[in-house]
Amino acid sequence: MAHKKEEQKADCYGDEVRQHILEFAENGGYEAIPDDEREEWFTRFKFWGLFHQRDGQESYFMMRLTNASGVLEPGQLRAIAKVARDYATGPVENPEFGNGWIDLTTRQSVQLHWLKLEDVPEIWERLESVGVSSRSAGGDTMRNISGSALHGKVEEYVDSGPLLERFQEELRGDDALANMPRKFNISVTGSKSGCAQDTLNDIGFEPARKEIQGKVVKGFNVRVGGGLGGRQPRAASPLDIFVRPENAYEVGRGFVELYHDHGNRQNRSKNRTRFFVEDWGEEKIRETLQAEYVDFELESAGESFREEYTYNAGKPADAGKRDHVGVHEQKGEGMYYVGLTVPVGRMPAEDALELADLADEYGSGELRLTRRQNPVIVDVSEDVLEALLGEGLLSEYRPEPSPFERGAMACTGTEFCSIALTETKARMARTLRWLNRNVDLPDDVGTIKIHYSGCTADCGQAMTADIGLQGMRARKDGEMVEAFDIGVGGGVGEDPSFVEWVQQRVPADETPGAIRNLLEAFAAHREAGQTFRQWVEATGTEALIECCEPEETDFEAPYMADAKQSWYPFAETESLAEATAKSSMVPSDD
Repeated sequence: MAHKKEEQKADCYGDEVRQHILEFAENGGYEAIPDDEREEWFTRFKFWGLFHQRDGQESYFMMRLTNASGVLEPGQLRAIAKVARDYATGPVENPEFGNGWIDLTTRQSVQLHWLKLEDVPEIWERLESVGVSSRSAGGDTMRNISGSALHGKVEEYVDSGPLLERFQEELRGDDALANMPRKFNISVTGSKSGCAQDTLNDIGFEPARKEIQGKVVKGFNVRVGGGLGGRQPRAASPLDIFVRPENAYEVGRGFVELYHDHGNRQNRSKNRTRFFVEDWGEEKIRETLQAEYVDFELESAGESFREEYTYNAGKPADAGKRDHVGVHEQKGEGMYYVGLTVPVGRMPAEDALELADLADEYGSGELRLTRRQNPVIVDVSEDVLEALLGEGLLSEYRPEPSPFERGAMACTGTEFCSIALTETKARMARTLRWLNRNVDLPDDVGTIKIHYSGCTADCGQAMTADIGLQGMRARKDGEMVEAFDIGVGGGVGEDPSFVEWVQQRVPADETPGAIRNLLEAFAAHREAGQTFRQWVEATGTEALIECCEPEETDFEAPYMADAKQSWYPFAETESLAEATAKSSMVPSDD
């Protein structure tokens, strides 16, 4: 029997939902939606990137935007920032970030919060006038495509731009494939750094080469079934397929259609492609693709460059780029790109407007967004580089950040997510300041990746961090408080590994002390040049548990008993814990 959401989608989904949103907006917004139909309409709204915010924030929506592989063309960030300034303002200010800001995401895009449904038509008009869309940004469909953030700006082994464009325009634009069994993530990388993280996607294309009829051909190997969440992470597995660039689209479309046709539509907790691949097996998928979905002879996999992957791979700095932060040479003589650091991915609208101005003044106006929630200014000529680096905004979002700021990521948390158990953004910002003051690292350690997810859905990718934090609840001094499970040693690269959990349900005020104790042990006992991930792999579990001893410190952890949401307007008649317990257990990224 199909899940009830399948019945809701069967009645109305995809492009046709847009007109209903416009009608609701015109007729009073949130109040125009019949009470007994709100759940099903909220399910449908997600296809257009519109998510109703959590209990106690009725009538407010989050909008997720799409821009394949993180490309923001000139003028697009300015339009997004103006929308955030004018419309993304809640009834009260966040004590850490104020009001009117944008969130950069791990899929190289942008989210806006505190929107009213009646404002959506005007918001769409503003954004779409510069080519920004929210279509297919959420729900059971193909999400924003991740790719090499600097494709076209740096040398790639195989040019990924044309394939990314076809996936964006032809595949994601096909309303016949809008209603998937569950969300579906695509990644394409043409560089040898692995920055599109093919390991974590439902289908990933990685650069490869193969000798065919005596000639070395450049193309892609294909991986399927990767994903995080629910403490059941899975690295995408090789499908034993090599495709030439001109055939890659057909294989990608074929797998999307196969999953669309045969994916599980009954059990939503077991219907992501990682479960589908485990159920069918790679051999059956390959055979079915060949027999029913592609019309050319599939080649077996070629030689990949995974051993050269450096992006979040736990390798030393001299092995290659671990992210896109800093000043780096770009294609074209005397040209550079400058990657900034937005430590938890949140930027006030006025800062985003200033960033757009700097991109215009010092570059081409184009920006790129990375999978680590950071923006990159591109097309900067050498003669203005020093002036750009001297701009005040770059002292706030530094190209040369501390190791903790450089490695930080955080999901949405209880601020807007109905299943999160802890607040994330503000607490991570406080934690970073505390670590900067209280922990000294060896000079050659340029980054420690601390990823924070408010629950086991793992939208903050805690499973792939040096130090992963997942939100929990625990009892301390007789009351329930925010807490964390702490894991270590995650990362992607040639050999993806997920964190090993070394502490469970550590109260929020004891977590920074546990991290400090762990990092002090790392600094004291590492071999020369050893990265944190390498040190974890060489250290036994019992020793890691002992090193990561929770400890109360001077770290201030307000709102521990109320998930740090005391300043937000949840329903007055119930506590956050009660609201959370009553919420449907569906990830905010569903």
